[in-house]
Amino acid sequence: MQLNKKNSINFFYIFLTLHLFVWVAIPSITNLNLPLDTIEALAWGSNLEWGFDKHPPASAFFTEIFYYIFGPQDWAYYLLSQIFVIFSFFIVFKFSVKILNDNLLALLSVLLLEGIFFYNFTTPEFNVNVCQLPFWSLVVYYSWKLFEKKEINLVDSILLGSFAAIGFLSKYLFIYLLASILFMFVYLFFIKKDRKFDFKHIISIEVFLVLLVPHLVWLFNNDFITIDYGLARTGLEDVNLFNHIKFPLIYLFKQIGILIPFFILSFLMIGKIKLNLSLKDNKYVFLLFINLLPILLMLFTSLIIGVKIRTMWMTPFYLFFGTLVIYILKDCLNILKIKNFLYGFLIIFLLSPITYAAVSLVKDDKRTDFPGKKIAKKIQLSWNEEFSDPINIVLGDEWHAGNLSYHLKSRPIWGGSVDQKKLDSYSKYVCIDNICVGNK
Repeated sequence: MQLNKKNSINFFYIFLTLHLFVWVAIPSITNLNLPLDTIEALAWGSNLEWGFDKHPPASAFFTEIFYYIFGPQDWAYYLLSQIFVIFSFFIVFKFSVKILNDNLLALLSVLLLEGIFFYNFTTPEFNVNVCQLPFWSLVVYYSWKLFEKKEINLVDSILLGSFAAIGFLSKYLFIYLLASILFMFVYLFFIKKDRKFDFKHIISIEVFLVLLVPHLVWLFNNDFITIDYGLARTGLEDVNLFNHIKFPLIYLFKQIGILIPFFILSFLMIGKIKLNLSLKDNKYVFLLFINLLPILLMLFTSLIIGVKIRTMWMTPFYLFFGTLVIYILKDCLNILKIKNFLYGFLIIFLLSPITYAAVSLVKDDKRTDFPGKKIAKKIQLSWNEEFSDPINIVLGDEWHAGNLSYHLKSRPIWGGSVDQKKLDSYSKYVCIDNICVGNK
């Protein structure tokens, strides 16, 4: 296995193709049912609004597009997730080429990401974390494009604001990246005074805010229910001074643990250590802001408020870590050791899906073992015994009712929790085990 500057682009596209194939095929073969978060997104997508009780609407929007195209085919939603992942890799590669001026180094920046389980083992479940990935990468990419050019490009500014809005509509934690980029521009324009500030720079902010208006209206009309859910997930209601120490420490140790395979892969390429870094280097400063500041802001949130940071929330935060590490170590890399790196990469690349498949096949009590199709058939038979009209609405929690919405041929919309007032408004309905299906 030889890798050099001449074949690095071909190697990159082979990698993307293999990653896509493996992570669509393995869960499609080993899982009996879609994961929880994907089913929830499909439930929301059946009855699209500008927000839902747990999250903003972007993930539901994308799953509904795929349902419209493919219907209830499980492999399609594993494909959706991997499209988001490999597109993010593609943008990271393009960005890395701009920063590193070298296709081989840019490739290594992406391959290093296989050492972080957020970008392999957890990706079969399309959820709000995966949904952020392409927009996180695009916001970084266009932020750099705007900064490196002396003149403001209107199209780039509009695209930056648009991608930022979609990212925020995927998950509110996207604000940590946006805040970091804002701080970076403040530093470069007003502290370092690298270049003059132009009010054209705020075009992106204007576009971002305009695109958020429908969701903000929905949020206000629904008593900020999505924000309440997010805060509840942090354990904020458990007021304890010790939490301000415990939760930040847990957060730090988890991040270190997550990055161990990543740093092992990085170490396999290093020859003699020699660093030549300076805060006068705008590329280096940019990489520090987009990689480290979001993580530090999350740490400060936990430290100041005393909240728990859930591991999966950090999914998009490490997308450009490979670029940062390669930029720091570019003068320390030993081309002769690239083969060692590739062996390490290959072990992780193969071990991750093998482990996923083994867990999926050995354990039989996971969400992905839920007999969603069988239950849908049972419900349909019970309905057919009493009515001839199609089922067009289902009530209950997102998991059980969402599975029915997904598996029933009539694709009933998810109408929320079971409520007698709702049932009274339906001409026909059947309820089994706290799940109700009906016809308006």
